[in-house]
Amino acid sequence: MSGNLSGFNAADVEPIAGFTPLPAGEYDVIITESELKTTKDLSGKYLSLKLQVLSGQYQNRNLFDNINLVNNSAACVAIGKGTLSSICRAVNVLTPNDSTELHNKPMRAVVKIGKDQNQNPNNDVKGYGPRHKSAPAETENMIEQAFEGKSEGAKKSPF
Repeated sequence: MSGNLSGFNAADVEPIAGFTPLPAGEYDVIITESELKTTKDLSGKYLSLKLQVLSGQYQNRNLFDNINLVNNSAACVAIGKGTLSSICRAVNVLTPNDSTELHNKPMRAVVKIGKDQNQNPNNDVKGYGPRHKSAPAETENMIEQAFEGKSEGAKKSPF
């Protein structure tokens, strides 16, 4: 099958630079696509995820992750289920019936630089967590602020 490229002149268009991975770090992301796929050797299944960065210099860039759910290796399955549990907890969907229930819910992804099968640099998602974490001191400050101006008896935390 061919496509008509009549009128295109590459000299008039700047070429796109090659793919460069995101720097290692933590990024706010959402899952935009997911699909349960069969492994190449047909012996297992994995959840393929497409993530989108929500903010900062790399807003709208995509990341990808594959999570083993069915595999001959019990260790691979344990890692995969643990990763899926991290995602579910991060987006507060503890018992999803379908992976689409995890879509468009903000969370944090920990990204490292790895190498693909050709030894080219790529991104590896190494973990997931909630988008906003409150340290214990911050939580105490929020509670204090919530009860400011109330009588002494009402200042007791309901937690």
